[in-house]
Amino acid sequence: MAQNDGLVAKLNGLIRGIEFAMLTTIRPNGTLHSCPMATSEVDSDGVLWFFTANNTEKVEAVKTDARVNLAYSDATGQRYISITGNAEPVRDHLKAKELWSSRFQAWFPMGLQDPNLILLRVVIRGVEYWDTTAGRMTPLPGFAR
Repeated sequence: MAQNDGLVAKLNGLIRGIEFAMLTTIRPNGTLHSCPMATSEVDSDGVLWFFTANNTEKVEAVKTDARVNLAYSDATGQRYISITGNAEPVRDHLKAKELWSSRFQAWFPMGLQDPNLILLRVVIRGVEYWDTTAGRMTPLPGFAR
């Protein structure tokens, strides 16, 4: 869990406006697989939530190895953020309703009624971001678990 709301606010500021993150999972055979995910804000518990279909390779991968990485990139703004964490598939209709917006309709035309719709909960374990003044990736302390 994030140590305070200031850290969550800083991380949300870093990723705000970056429409997609690349989610990297570890397949059961040990190879890596990446796919784009629509960005959401970090909640007050230091958790990222994503909508996904239950019958996907990423869901199968996190069932065998929960470790994931989320890479955010904004070349124009020189914002690069790498988040490591543990993911788990979650079926929570109340949380889905809370997070739902019309932008997800393109992927889930049936909306919240889609029986294949689930959430991917990513508990943040570490954050690094590109520090333009230092010219290197810098840890954002406080998310270690």
